[in-house]
Amino acid sequence: MSRDLDALRTVADYQFGAGAGDALFAGDIVVQRTSSGRPQQIRADDERVVSYGTDGRFTLGIGGGRRLQEALDAPAYRVIVGDDSEPFVRDEKNVFAKFVREVDPAVRPGDEVLIEHYDGHLIAVGRAELSADAMVDFDTGMAVQVREGVPAE
Repeated sequence: MSRDLDALRTVADYQFGAGAGDALFAGDIVVQRTSSGRPQQIRADDERVVSYGTDGRFTLGIGGGRRLQEALDAPAYRVIVGDDSEPFVRDEKNVFAKFVREVDPAVRPGDEVLIEHYDGHLIAVGRAELSADAMVDFDTGMAVQVREGVPAE
């Protein structure tokens, strides 16, 4: 099991940057596997941290988003939105470019991202559909496909 986690940590460090693997896979980790034995869902504290795709990349769950938010310095992998779109994003509606206030300049289409309110609260996780430059420059178009929202407290 520890060799499995070491391999998953390596993938996470490659995908999200140094230290991401340790952040994502700390504590009591449960690895759910496919019938062929490939890791599929990684869970901790009764929430999904990540799913491991057949393409060798992770997709974030809210648990993983929270862990990365704590571990990675801003603006890494973050898309920032304001009050106007927050309730919709929490409700798992997609983020449109005209509502993006700030974004990590390194974000590329296909990257897994954290969607934060400008006050710093994590409100969702998803996949970037546009580059960082396009998110900031465009007035139309989907910027992030939201995968999972954080319910309002």
